[in-house]
Amino acid sequence: MRADFKQIFADITDKSFRTILKLSVVSVLICVLSVLICAPVVAENVSSDNYQIQMGNVNMGAGVPASTSYRIGLTGGQNAPGLYSSTGYRVKAGFWYVLDRIPFAFTISDLTIDFGTLTAGTPSTQTNILSVSAGGAGGYQVTASESATLATTAGTATIPDTSCDGGANTCTATLAKPWTDNTKYGFGYNMFGNDITTDFIDSTYFRPFPIGYGATIMQNSEVGRNRTATVTYKINVSGSQTAGNYENYVIFVATPTY
Repeated sequence: MRADFKQIFADITDKSFRTILKLSVVSVLICVLSVLICAPVVAENVSSDNYQIQMGNVNMGAGVPASTSYRIGLTGGQNAPGLYSSTGYRVKAGFWYVLDRIPFAFTISDLTIDFGTLTAGTPSTQTNILSVSAGGAGGYQVTASESATLATTAGTATIPDTSCDGGANTCTATLAKPWTDNTKYGFGYNMFGNDITTDFIDSTYFRPFPIGYGATIMQNSEVGRNRTATVTYKINVSGSQTAGNYENYVIFVATPTY
């Protein structure tokens, strides 16, 4: 029996919105007013026992407003934001350049998983490695799903998705549970490594792959660099399982956050 897995890769386009309020006209008015009625404006350090500000520019406002449908990063009050360059130097002025163009790379070590011939009541496992070699400035997430239940080419027989050991140890697409009973049959997976979800407590904890949506398997709210996790695929069939070649597709989607 055989299960083939192919990567579906989606390039993620950075769609973050940036709002920069230029207040050059206001600045000019302040300078003129200073000449007429007060001493010249001079930037200086501001401090107390609890803080020290060492910047001549204190912004009017900043933050990351968000709702269920959008996320906007903004800073109001920056002086002369933008990209300035000449021979020998390049200046990126403006706080939001900290988010700028951190490359994102996601790879899968093996795109075909072959279980060979299965033996009834004897679980078979195979592995591959997911790698995030660089990540978005706001972190990243990897989700997993399957195209359909493992089935023969003609679709006349299937290997069901695992429910693990059942009872109190019944696993779901988003909650791993122990799968150690060799009389429990099906197909599932385990995760081990960096940034995996916390329900994969050890190598005995498995989940079934969901169909139609992706379940989170790796995530990090910080910049992801050189993060790897091993996926262990497991199949166990009964003596009454129909002989044949079984296959489906497992879909991994990696998304950076900016």
